[in-house]
Amino acid sequence: MEKHWTLEQIPSLEGKIIIVTGGNSGLGYESVRAFAQKGARVVLACRNLEKGEKAKDEIFRSTSKGIIDVMKIDLMSLDSVRNFASAFKEKFERLDVLMNNAGIMATPNFKTSDGFEAQLGTNHLGHFALTGLLLNQLKASPGSRVVNVSSLAHNSGKMNFDDLMFEKGRKFKTMQAYGQSKLANLLFTYELQRYFEKNNINSISIAAHPGGSNTRLASHFEESGFMKMVSKIARGAMQSAAKGALPQIRAAVDPGVKGGEYYGPGGFMQVFGFPVLVKSNAASYNIEDAQNLWNVSAQLTGVNF
Repeated sequence: MEKHWTLEQIPSLEGKIIIVTGGNSGLGYESVRAFAQKGARVVLACRNLEKGEKAKDEIFRSTSKGIIDVMKIDLMSLDSVRNFASAFKEKFERLDVLMNNAGIMATPNFKTSDGFEAQLGTNHLGHFALTGLLLNQLKASPGSRVVNVSSLAHNSGKMNFDDLMFEKGRKFKTMQAYGQSKLANLLFTYELQRYFEKNNINSISIAAHPGGSNTRLASHFEESGFMKMVSKIARGAMQSAAKGALPQIRAAVDPGVKGGEYYGPGGFMQVFGFPVLVKSNAASYNIEDAQNLWNVSAQLTGVNF
């Protein structure tokens, strides 16, 4: 039986360069902290630099290892994604791990600055563009990894390629939009792995999900009085952000991880527990949908791999 995988099993990360989007809070914060404690140079990428610097200070109260660079990125703006990528490339020639962690959940229906439905735009399209823009840095680091953070909500997701942005009469349902974005994360992960293999690129693409974790991701969902009450009860039963971050941390650093794998909690219905290799739903392995999503994403973002 596999031993429980914990932070103690992370190898030395000295000399490694890692980007974590949304690194100032929740799962991203815990990931940045774990990587820094093992000696990595971590780029904490976030929208709010002040919050990023505060997170950096908090992490360094508990460890003197590693280096943390706080850099601005807003995944709701392709201009911001491009500016981040340019700034990163000026500073670094290589990249060992790109952790596409940042996300929004259950938001009202609004658009990004580029006109995308906000959850698909933030959770998938922004990260698709970022990955493509940093491809040369990933290629320059043999054995590099891209880790996309998905969710159990992908199980309810459906790719509606005729109306991805809920603009053609389809009634907007916030969790339907979220599920679509999280299914997109997995389709992209598996297609990216096929891209690496086809082009003989020494990099791997992996996905992970946190199960039920006590973070602020669903804050929009909790604005009504009823949902606040339900949320308070649910949060009491959830695992911590530190435990929820273990699958994506394992995906990023465990030497035994292989491209195209998916990690999540090993307990009841993948909601709780230590990180193990899991399976996503059948829709996430649809190669035609994955290729379609790749092509549409390249067209929408203007980023070609």
